Amino acid sequence: MRKIVVGIAGSSGSIYAKLLFDKLMEIKPQWTSVGVVMSKNAKLNWQLELGNENYGHYPFDFYEKDNFAAPFASGSAKYDTMVVCPCSMGTLGRIAAGISDDLLTRAADVVLKERRRLILVPRETPLSLIHLRNMTTVTEAGGIICPAIPSFYGGAKDLESIAATVVDRVLDLAGFEVVSYRWGRVSWQFDGWRCVSLLV
Repeated sequence: MRKIVVGIAGSSGSIYAKLLFDKLMEIKPQWTSVGVVMSKNAKLNWQLELGNENYGHYPFDFYEKDNFAAPFASGSAKYDTMVVCPCSMGTLGRIAAGISDDLLTRAADVVLKERRRLILVPRETPLSLIHLRNMTTVTEAGGIICPAIPSFYGGAKDLESIAATVVDRVLDLAGFEVVSYRWGRVSWQFDGWRCVSLLV
């Protein structure tokens, strides 16, 4: 049974946050608490990109960014995992620099100092050298950078199923058991010729 923090920063990619919420509901027996902190821009992007404000309809514990009384602002609350999805480059930079100027960055700082699991899902392109160095810093501190880059070999047919390949990978990295496409027996079809490769 797990306690997880979900941070949603102000970059584009609200579909990833929505699907993360949906997937967490599907695996509800695997966690006891989900704490959520969203930036103001994250809420605006959700409205713009998804056309609703349904983020508040999920049965999670929502906290404002200036609420340092939230349990996961301290390591003693023992939240074992934090996912920032999507993660803006500004948020990533503040986490890399150890600047705990709001609840989201403070929670990430706590997870790193307690040697727990931090997963950042940046959605940005192209990347500057500053971005890459910040990602290196977070990685060296023990965090995991999981860019919001979908996979296509599973045969996803629509936008949500394509985006879900990222969310499934994030939940795998977080240590949850999820039903997802697994690489194994791969089939290719070229001009009527069919080739099957069994990966060992």
